[in-house]
Amino acid sequence: MKKLVLFSGAAVALLSACVSPEGVSGNSNTRSFAEVPENVRAIAGPGQDLSDVRINNADGCFVYRHQGPVETTYLPLRNRKGQPICAKRDEPAEA
Repeated sequence: MKKLVLFSGAAVALLSACVSPEGVSGNSNTRSFAEVPENVRAIAGPGQDLSDVRINNADGCFVYRHQGPVETTYLPLRNRKGQPICAKRDEPAEA
């Protein structure tokens, strides 16, 4: 009986590794680019992967895919000074 419980727990743990992480596929809160705009590419700091850059619809800032040793997630794209790079948003006119 003990072996069955251990085997079942190991099977669940191994099968959970087959699930795609949430950050890899992105979600409806981000919009992907066919190609990163040249002005964004010019101000992006070093060490960031610009092959998959998206814009976060919630705040208008750019994010890039970071592949770490354990997980892949989207992180804010930062300039050389470490500040996030955001798109200019149109402010609604006040009436």
